Amino acid sequence: MYATWNNAYSDELITATELNRQPGRVLDKALEHPVTITRNDQSFALLRREEVTFLVKAARQSRTVFEVLNVAFRLLLGQKIGSEHPYGWLRVFDSDELQDLIAEVSEAYRLADSSNLIWDQLDDIIHEWHESAIALVSSEIAAAFSDRFDEVPLTQPDAVSAAEP
Repeated sequence: MYATWNNAYSDELITATELNRQPGRVLDKALEHPVTITRNDQSFALLRREEVTFLVKAARQSRTVFEVLNVAFRLLLGQKIGSEHPYGWLRVFDSDELQDLIAEVSEAYRLADSSNLIWDQLDDIIHEWHESAIALVSSEIAAAFSDRFDEVPLTQPDAVSAAEP
């Protein structure tokens, strides 16, 4: 999919008349690279659906990455972010954790050109940080970790089998 980024506007121009006369040849070209169909003063893109899906996902995920990083940087600068903000959950992290988040998301985003799967990985990274934020503020989880009786001794399996008749 890296080719999509490089060829989005370095495509071949085809007139609408040529498309009507040789649709098979034009579609074959569109399998290899984006094609622009021109008619009067209008231009239309012709490219594989998978490439359009990738571009739409990239645009949507880029916005999410920008928002997450923006909030993280603002928090590092000491700005207040309200809990009503979609990424207000980032407030629970300290400076070191925010820097780790920024590094992790930035590195994954940097690799976005090399794989279509990276967009799902970015979703996963942000989701995991969000889950960590929920865990940090959960009183139930805090109580579970502070419980003195966090280990229960188990009976050795060989002791149980020896006691059976």
